[in-house]
Amino acid sequence: MAKPQDTKGPAKSASGVTSDLASRIASAKRDRAVEDDRASANGSGDMSGLARGMRIGTEFIAAILVGAGLGYLIDLGLGNLGLKSSPWGLLILLMIGFAAGVTNVIRVVAEMNAASPAPPGSDLGPDDAEDEADR
Repeated sequence: MAKPQDTKGPAKSASGVTSDLASRIASAKRDRAVEDDRASANGSGDMSGLARGMRIGTEFIAAILVGAGLGYLIDLGLGNLGLKSSPWGLLILLMIGFAAGVTNVIRVVAEMNAASPAPPGSDLGPDDAEDEADR
């Protein structure tokens, strides 16, 4: 038969192990939080060139495809009604989609430029003091 264990001895050493484990977990959580903060600060403000290009290209192509798709559906619907508008709905809405795509690209680039700070040492144009001195 197994000998009963003394509950007083292991409890003291177990509480020491538990407090040590708790302090190690807290330390790991703090380290992880610092790394997460550093990663989010670096990642959110700066988009890589590939990410910027993909977003701009997607905005542009999506607008063109939506315009062309709507134009095709309008031509298809009017053709079923017996009206002949075959290429014109597609062409007109394709051009409108192209214009919307260009507008989206301009908007996205302006947002990205406003979100990213200017590099150090870059010429940002004349200051207010220089404007007043020139007058």
